[in-house]
Amino acid sequence: MENEYNVLLINGSPQVKGCVARAFDELENTLNQNGVSTTRVNIGNKNIRGCIACNFCRTHGRCVFDDEVNATAPLFAKADGLIVGTPVYYAGANGQLMSFLDRLFYSTSGTIDCNQKIGATVVSSRRAGSTSAFDDINHFFTIRSMPVVSSTYWNEVHGFSAEDVESDLEGLQTMRNLGRNAAFLIKAIRGQKEKEGLPQQEYGCFTHFFTEKKS
Repeated sequence: MENEYNVLLINGSPQVKGCVARAFDELENTLNQNGVSTTRVNIGNKNIRGCIACNFCRTHGRCVFDDEVNATAPLFAKADGLIVGTPVYYAGANGQLMSFLDRLFYSTSGTIDCNQKIGATVVSSRRAGSTSAFDDINHFFTIRSMPVVSSTYWNEVHGFSAEDVESDLEGLQTMRNLGRNAAFLIKAIRGQKEKEGLPQQEYGCFTHFFTEKKS
């Protein structure tokens, strides 16, 4: 039977069985053991372009490019949380993944309520640059009222291959702790939502620092 809670995982690596996938395996197993089902989507090997600021989504409720972004949006809507994984390239996340997230978050800003959906980032690097990539993805969560889930270290694993990650015992431990923390937070939020509802969000103010010239 499907669990009551669900987390969507986005793998931004072009290596669908690489380091990020190995980290996700550990994470998913822990989430499942704690009563949270998971759905994994691999987008790192897909042809995904960036946003062109056409605002088609504002009137149609979906992105003008009908690809993995639109296909993933319904899964995002139903999920209690979103966990995004990326390899590290030049101290940053995979470009396809960032284009995907730009369009997913922008095109759904009027159709998907992210208030109190949990968010977490998982990064994989051979050696360094992981924390800047980690920070880049967390920005998406903090602009949509999504609590960011932490662990007992930054949510990362190290290695050049999935086999290397097997030797990163601390990294795998971090994934397990992240899974437990995510499951706990999802259940706590659900309980408080049923008891008192979600916190009210205000959207009336939009500062743009533009001053109209007086004639």
